[in-house]
Amino acid sequence: MSAYRQCWRLAWPLILANLSVPLLGLVDTAVVGHLPGAHFLAAVALGALVMSVLYFLFGFLRMGTTGLVGQALGAGDGVEVRAAPVRALLVAAAIGLLLVLSAPLVLLVSGLLFAPGPDVAVELRTYLLIRLAGAPAALGSFVILGWLMGMQDARGPLLLLVLTNGLNAVLSFVLVLGLGLGVAGAALATLIAEYAGLGAGFTLGALRWRGLGLRWPERSAVLRRDRFARLLALNRDLFLRSLFLEAVFIAFAALGSRQGEVTLAGNAVLMTLFTTAAYGLDGFAHATEALVARAVGARDVAAFREAVGAGFALAAALAVAMTLLFGLGGTGLIALLTDIEPVRVAARAYLPYAAALPAVSIWAFLFDGVFFGATRTRELRNAMALSLLVFVAGAATLVPAAGNHGLWQAFLIFLAARAAFLGAIYWRADAGAAFARG
Repeated sequence: MSAYRQCWRLAWPLILANLSVPLLGLVDTAVVGHLPGAHFLAAVALGALVMSVLYFLFGFLRMGTTGLVGQALGAGDGVEVRAAPVRALLVAAAIGLLLVLSAPLVLLVSGLLFAPGPDVAVELRTYLLIRLAGAPAALGSFVILGWLMGMQDARGPLLLLVLTNGLNAVLSFVLVLGLGLGVAGAALATLIAEYAGLGAGFTLGALRWRGLGLRWPERSAVLRRDRFARLLALNRDLFLRSLFLEAVFIAFAALGSRQGEVTLAGNAVLMTLFTTAAYGLDGFAHATEALVARAVGARDVAAFREAVGAGFALAAALAVAMTLLFGLGGTGLIALLTDIEPVRVAARAYLPYAAALPAVSIWAFLFDGVFFGATRTRELRNAMALSLLVFVAGAATLVPAAGNHGLWQAFLIFLAARAAFLGAIYWRADAGAAFARG
């Protein structure tokens, strides 16, 4: 099977699965956006951002599991294929409990960062208290998704994410608009869906496990000191990489928040469009990640390069299509997301930046997939740190001069810098061949 066919076979279910996540955001934004007042939408936008930041920080539970399991599969190491996800689930459970207990600290830091107005602050507190209770379920699901992807199974993640996010969307309509629970209803819908998704994930994982004839790993295999040390090293680097990335998103929201509720809400609408594009493009990044991990485990340089080439070509085509869609149909999409006219006006003013995001960001996303699959986490961490510095310099220069226009320009420059730094590392490593050779 050619690399293009393999990439497409893995990518299309992942694209559909990934798109279910921002479509849920579209539903939440649309539902809350039709409540009477911009402060409801602003609170959900900030609350969803906080939870996204927290989950992104611990996204190594998915990314690290995919890389380690994929490499073990390529190397024919059946013991590690079974032990790696169990090891990661132990880490996920510990982190999830810690997040639940840290709710007061999350509320305090969120208030200091975003300085919300009184109405927004009340709704934000309600939203976060409910959503944080779902952290253990969400992080456990990350591990299950990572194991399935590492096993080159893309349809399992599609089933799980569509089920979870579909349930969330239905519950949002029922609880927010049907029962009139407002922001609390939107948060409660997500909480219920997260635990339902975890249950479905364990069920699907168990069926896949038995179908492959896998046995439960020995405790000694799960607790091997060298394997745990490697997992923790990967997690450390990916955590820092995610921390640097989320610092940019936090700064973006914080700078937008200080320009008023309407600007904040307008930016939230446009970022929902970007999130939609990002999750779709990430389908190819995830497919490339899985193929690269298997090639690295087998030390197959030819398969590695074929996977990278196929991923970039297919993702670039999708990125161009999304840029055209947002450029030509963005005004209509904004109208669907909110009927608050000042928010619509604000979003339309900055629409060209959102339209440009897919074409600019695709290169960074695909390089991320390559580096994740090769478990080159130190390089990912360092490149993201440099890109963060680029964003800080850009925002410090452009925002005082051009306001929210400058903020969007700095964000685009940040995305381009990520691709440039990772690309330089990749080509210096013999077009990535050194990654595959180990």
